[in-house]
Amino acid sequence: MTQMTPAAARVIDPVLTEIARGYKNNQMVASALFPVVPVGQRGGKVISFGRESFKLYNTGRAPGGNVARITSAHSADSYALEEHAIAEQVPIELMEDAAAVPGIDLGRNAVARGQDVIALRLEKQAADLATTAATYDSANKATLAGATQWSHASSNPITAIEAAKEVIRGKIGRRPNTLVVGGAVFAALKTNPAVIARMVYTSREIATAEILAQLFGLDRVVVGDAVYDDGTSLVDVWGKFAILAYTETAGLADAGRPSYGYTYQLRNYPVVEQPYYDPNTRSWVYPIADSVKPVIAGADAGFLWTDAAA
Repeated sequence: MTQMTPAAARVIDPVLTEIARGYKNNQMVASALFPVVPVGQRGGKVISFGRESFKLYNTGRAPGGNVARITSAHSADSYALEEHAIAEQVPIELMEDAAAVPGIDLGRNAVARGQDVIALRLEKQAADLATTAATYDSANKATLAGATQWSHASSNPITAIEAAKEVIRGKIGRRPNTLVVGGAVFAALKTNPAVIARMVYTSREIATAEILAQLFGLDRVVVGDAVYDDGTSLVDVWGKFAILAYTETAGLADAGRPSYGYTYQLRNYPVVEQPYYDPNTRSWVYPIADSVKPVIAGADAGFLWTDAAA
């Protein structure tokens, strides 16, 4: 007898699954550095493209001559998707109470809370990956201290970011388009004297993320405000780091460009399995499953600042 796979055995609730796929927690910003790429299997190769597009080829040919050819080589490290699952338990007493109040859908709320739990774990994993200094070449990282920290009045994050942009452009041929900062770093940037001085030309009084993107010449500045409980207190997921990167937010649709990273996710995931009633706890249970893995495809497309704020 053929053994049934977990995927075949899983019974999906189509309505709640659509809710899960459409739900987004705006505090989670990992997708700015690691856009989602649907994949058809749980293991494979990380696509990491070379510099063939930047070479000078002899494209001239005489009548009847051979046409020059380009061979697109790329390295291919392995990835393995990680399985994640959580089940939200909703007591029947709460279901009965909610049924008497218009507009309360505890099933939908249970899915949202389950998604938040999985998303926070993925956010932390992506942040840990992006802020590991060993991942970067020595030219693509800096540890700030004292007067160089962006919280110090003498620092100039604008010139620091411009210098980092040139480092990235010199390695991948493209200027970075995204800056992800922790909440403390964002607070430092908003009050930095060099930033405030540059804002004179914007006719704006408050340095929002959108204004900072304009000042730095980037498509987006994204603030990682998510926190997690370490058992003692709430801790910023993105800490006091800043990551500048060139990232293809459309995933692999424009294949061949040396994007910083991707989040590989099994196609048609996440899924919400069929809710079931547990008589022992007199509760309805809503199981959610995802299969996903963030990866850095090209560390040369990124620049890391450690201790960007005091």
